[in-house]
Order: sequence, then structure tokens, then C-alpha cells
Amino acid sequence: MDITYIASGFAVGLLVGMTGVGGGSLMTPLLTLLFGVAPSVAVGTDLAFASITKGVGTITHRVRGTVHWEIVRRLCAGALPAALVATWFLQHYGSLGREVALFIRYSIAVSVLLTVVAILFRRRMIAWINAQPGRQLQGRALTVATILCGAVLGTLVTISSIGAGAIGATLLVMLYPRLTPAEVAGTDIAYAVPLTAIAAAGHWYLGSINWALLITLLVGSVPGITIGSWAARAVPERFLRGLLAATLTGVAVKIIY
Repeated sequence: MDITYIASGFAVGLLVGMTGVGGGSLMTPLLTLLFGVAPSVAVGTDLAFASITKGVGTITHRVRGTVHWEIVRRLCAGALPAALVATWFLQHYGSLGREVALFIRYSIAVSVLLTVVAILFRRRMIAWINAQPGRQLQGRALTVATILCGAVLGTLVTISSIGAGAIGATLLVMLYPRLTPAEVAGTDIAYAVPLTAIAAAGHWYLGSINWALLITLLVGSVPGITIGSWAARAVPERFLRGLLAATLTGVAVKIIY
């Protein structure tokens, strides 16, 4: 096993464990930029990576009772069909080769920048919503909005492997501002498991998963996530999110240029 891959998996796992976001936003660009992995293979491998790690996280949150399964079902109602459609799109246009790779590359860059916005302005968005409770969606409108958000996330995650973390959590906070941070994290992780699993299955069908690379990354990420989760209480959240936002901005710029 390549020690560099293990170290990278550990580093990403450590950061995700401390901040709760950034897995796909960091791992996919890391594979493409640092290791020269083809964009489609990087996306497919990262989706498989995410489905396994988030599965472990869901078990923990379920035991703690911090998963809102009704919200999970609504998100999946939009995300899973969108993931299948996006997979069909990638299969149908896969023969374009270079054009598809370029499309995926720019999708990654856009997704990374969206994640940065979500990280930087999340608190302001929460404050704005809480200050205007009359504008919060209720009933059927809330259900439809949740399903539509799931569809957007399903498409984004399948194409770029990015979005289920920070962007998904931010949408949950916008739609369900009364959820506690733990409930947001648990619900966000839980819905992402079937989504990343289906998207990963689609990429497996397309032949865009490097299984040896996946196993090597998991060897490093599992202890990284564990240690990061313990360290999260000792490190200021503002510092961590600022560090993550700066890192992702640099990654997005490098991808584009």
C-alpha cells in the first residue's frame, strides 16, 4: 500500500472528523491534482469511499437518536432518482471522453466553491431565517422543497462526488432551522449513505472505481475520522471552518486554472 495514499486518507478523515464537512470536496480534488487520477475515476472512487465511511457514521448517529428518518426519506425521494438519471447521463455521453472529463472537472470546481459559500455564510443564513419565522416553509411546501433539494444534491453528488456534506447540511438548516447541530449532522449523513451507494454503483457499472485505491484510502481515513471526532472539542470551530474554506478555495482555483 502506498503510504502517501494512506496519509491522504488520514488527513481528509481527520479534517472531516473535526469539521463534519469536506470529505468529497477535499478527496476528489486531491486525487485529481496530487495523484493525477482521472476525474471520472476520482469521483467514482470517492463515492464508494463516502458510502462506506458515512455508513459507519450513520450507525453512531442512529444509536444516539440524532437522525430524523422522515427528512431522510424526503431527501432520498429526490436524490436517488436524480442519481440514476445523472448516471445514465454519464453513461450515455461517456464516449465523448475528454469533453466528459472536462465537464466533471468544472463540476468539481463549482461544487467546491458552493461548499465554501455554505461554510462561510452558514451562520448568517441561520440568523436570517430565525429572525423571520413567517418565511419558513411548512407542510406540503416544505416536503416538496426538501424533495427538490434532494434532487439537486443527487445530481451534484453523482457528477462530482461533492455536495452531500456542507451544502446538504446547509440546506437542512435552511429548511429545518429547529434541528440541533447533531440532528443536522446525523440526518445529513444518513441520507447520503444510499445516495453515495447508488452513485458509486453507477460508477462501478461504468468502470470508474479504483478498488485498490479505495481500500488504501480507507486504511488511513478510518483512524483519521476517529481521532478527528475526539479532537473536535478542543479546536475552535471558527478556526477549523476558516481553514477548510481557505483550502477549498485554493483547490477550486487550481482546478479551473
